[in-house]
Formats: sequence, C-alpha cells, structure tokens
Amino acid sequence: MALYFLLQGDKKVWTWIGFWTGVLWFWWMAVSFINYEMPWAIPISLFVSGTIYAFIFFIGIQLIYLLENKFKVHSLLGKVTFLLILSYIHPFGFDWYKPELMFTNSYLGIEKWQFLIVLVAISLGIYKKQILYFLLIILAYPYAQHFQEVIPLNNNIKLYGTYTNVHDKWDKNLSKTHINEVFVALRKAIDKKEKVIVFPESVFALFLNMQPKLMEALVNYSKNITIIAGGLSWENEIPRNSAFIFQDETFRIANKVKLVPFGEENPLPSWMGKWVNDIFFDGAPDYVAASDFTDYTIGKTTYRNAICFEATSEKLYEGKPKNMIVLSNNGWLTPSIEPIQQKILLQYYSKKYGTTIYHSVNMSPSYIIHRGKVIESQ
Repeated sequence: MALYFLLQGDKKVWTWIGFWTGVLWFWWMAVSFINYEMPWAIPISLFVSGTIYAFIFFIGIQLIYLLENKFKVHSLLGKVTFLLILSYIHPFGFDWYKPELMFTNSYLGIEKWQFLIVLVAISLGIYKKQILYFLLIILAYPYAQHFQEVIPLNNNIKLYGTYTNVHDKWDKNLSKTHINEVFVALRKAIDKKEKVIVFPESVFALFLNMQPKLMEALVNYSKNITIIAGGLSWENEIPRNSAFIFQDETFRIANKVKLVPFGEENPLPSWMGKWVNDIFFDGAPDYVAASDFTDYTIGKTTYRNAICFEATSEKLYEGKPKNMIVLSNNGWLTPSIEPIQQKILLQYYSKKYGTTIYHSVNMSPSYIIHRGKVIESQ
C-alpha cells in the first residue's frame, strides 16, 4: 500500500515522503548525542537527515516530470526507475536505506528483479485502473530459495552478549570489573566444553595490544577455547577498531574495513572534519580503516570478520562468504530502533548472499541469522 500511494504521489507528496523517511528511518542517530551530553544537537540531527532525503526525493521527482514533459516518458516509469536506484544512493557513505528492505520478513523476495516485479505490477494496476494486475506480484515469490544449499550451523559457537552502557564501558575505574567479567565467562565456557566464544565489539574498551599481561592471559586461555573479542588496537601511531582472534596459543588482529561515517571517520573535507571532531569528539583523531576484510578459519570452517556497521555494508559480502562473525556495540544508539534495523539489514544480506551470521552484541540481544531467518541466541 505504501508503494501504491507513493507511485501515485505528486512532487509535494514525494518531497514530504523523503523528509519523513529521513527522520523516521534515521532518528536513532540522534540518540548518540545524549551519550555525548549534547541533547541540543538532537533536533539538528533530525532536521539534517530529513532534509537530505527530502532533497534526494525532490531532485528525483523533478527529473521524472522533466522526462515526462520533454520526452513523453510516463511518470510511472520514471518513479519505478528512481525507486530501483534509490538503494544505490548513499549520503556520506551511509547505505542503510533500501526500499526493498520492507520485504525482508515477507513472502516476497528481496532481489532487485523481484522488487521490479512488485513495482511493475502496482504500476500496471494504476495505469490500467485494473486491480487484477496486482496478482503479478506473486511472481516475486523467492522460489529459488527452496533449492539453496543448506549450510550447517556451527553449534559450538557461544555468543556472549553484554549489557554495559556507554558511560560505564569507557569508565577507567570500571575497567577491571569489565575485564573480570570476560574471564568469568571464559572459565564458564571452558567448563561447558564450548569450542568458540565470541564477545561484542570493544568488550575491551582499551588498546588491547598495548596490554601485554592481558594479551598473555588471553593467549593462555586459547589453549582450551578459541576467543574472538572486540577491542582497540594501536599500530604505528594509528588507532583502529579491531577484533582479536586468540586460537591455539596464538593471536591475530582483524581491523575494521568499513568505518561509521562521523562516528569513526569523518566523510567531510579535512578542514570541516577537524572542526566537527573538535566540537563533538574532543579533538580525537579518526580511526583508520583496514585496506581489506579478514577471513579466518576455526576448525574446518572459514569466517569473515565484521565489526558492527561494516556487517551492514555490501562490501563485506564480496565473494559470498558462507559464514560471518559480527561484533557490535549498540550502546551508543539504544534505546532506539537501531538494533532492529541492523537485524533486518543482516537478514537481507544473509538472504541475498547465503551467509550465516553469528552476531555478538552489547546492549541488545545476540543472535544467529541462517538463510535470512533469525535464531535467537540470548
């Protein structure tokens, strides 16, 4: 029904739809300003996100009617084309808005050609004024999924989610308490004969590779269990957001490839970026992204490493990885709808690429996604 009314909308409708899409789909970004003790920035954030998408929709509908007036291209054809390419428009590199996401938990498919069928069926119904054309939507049912290769789940992976708010996580006075929690969880997992344990992003809220005693302890524990844990790393004066993999008394560091716009890197020109960092992040430098993603093997299974935002980016699914371990910290953005949107995006990519996702989270439930379906873990 949303697409039906949108395809019939005029310039004014499309512009306002764009504005409220920006506000209602991305309002959770403003929640982070509470943790930065800058609630005054919340309405500014809402207005900016709304204005960006109002502008995108406005430009889109203007071009659509220009084509109709100049070249006699029917506006319905232009609107269908715009909705198909909308998911490729990423303001500041943020690619969470995809219209076809609405079908992730439905009986319809999420591929572009399936979305096209839905749009064409609705458009024909409008153009011909005949509701029977809507029945063509049944062709968007994902029949091929019934013949996909079944990837077995690894039931030996323990996802250890945490519920530590942002202020406590980065409180140096509580650092020992948080570290002790990790080792208590490790001992329990070993007692239960778990093979692998996964902790969330930045479960170690420090530069872990600069803590030799802590690193040595984790390496020793890896005799009995493989440990994947989030932490910061410091390499050649460069700060990175990383996952640490401790296995068989060795370790490796997998650095984040796709950084969060504004949260971890500033997509603005350098002079503007420095100004934003000074105001919002106390002058802290941006993190630096790795040049390529990291795959690692546990037993006979290969996993792609992903840290929070990058797991919702198409780049991380190059080569169609069969398994992915994701570490997230949703503490900056809760309570909000962000964890739900994140889950929907992971379901979307799991369906699209056949990837089984093991997701360990701070401040929202951890879970496994298999063939697009969520298997609750906590």
